[in-house]
Amino acid sequence: MNTLRAAWLVALKDLQLEMRTKEILTSTGLFAFLVVTLGSLAFYTDPVSSPNVAPGVLWISILFCGILLIGRSWALERENDAVYGLLLAPIPRPSIYIGKTVSALILLFAIELLLVPLCLIFFQIEASGIWLPLLALVFLGSLGFVSTASLFSAVGIRTRARDLMLSVLVFPLVAPALLASAVATRELFAGASMTELIGWLRILTAFDLLFVGFGVWISRHLLSET
Repeated sequence: MNTLRAAWLVALKDLQLEMRTKEILTSTGLFAFLVVTLGSLAFYTDPVSSPNVAPGVLWISILFCGILLIGRSWALERENDAVYGLLLAPIPRPSIYIGKTVSALILLFAIELLLVPLCLIFFQIEASGIWLPLLALVFLGSLGFVSTASLFSAVGIRTRARDLMLSVLVFPLVAPALLASAVATRELFAGASMTELIGWLRILTAFDLLFVGFGVWISRHLLSET
């Protein structure tokens, strides 16, 4: 079985499980709503300052929701030693990493469908004309973050301090991408055009290619030792 087909089967398994239980979407969705609501109540002052505050609230919400989502996704594999079923399956090891990353990315996008409109509404950001570049920024920023977090979740799946290790290792690594995403989003909310955001999009694309490529390469060795 080729790598991409096996990766899709792993992702499909996770998505079908989530569609039956709704565990991750429900808990993470409520958390996202709470973070954006508290952020808007604490930091919103007027429509003039909101474009400077809203990007920080948005990306902090995405960061913490993503950590919660990915941690729970890999925890399901740890329960009853289900991860050994994946390791014993006749599929390439990178397929496990790619599949888990794809399923986490799809679930995070589902959360962001709630998160982004809430942020725009609560901070009174005019949405007309910014949807396409905003979707591009959210996609690229989320891809880099999820690919990195999934890799370290796979590494720490058998450790006791896995949640602490995930936060400690992932946050510094994804900080450049998150900062680039937040600054680019701030400029977009302030009226920057797509042309003016090209530089930030290139930075995010380079970050994504680096970590996805590294994750696919190293996962064949790391998962064999899990």
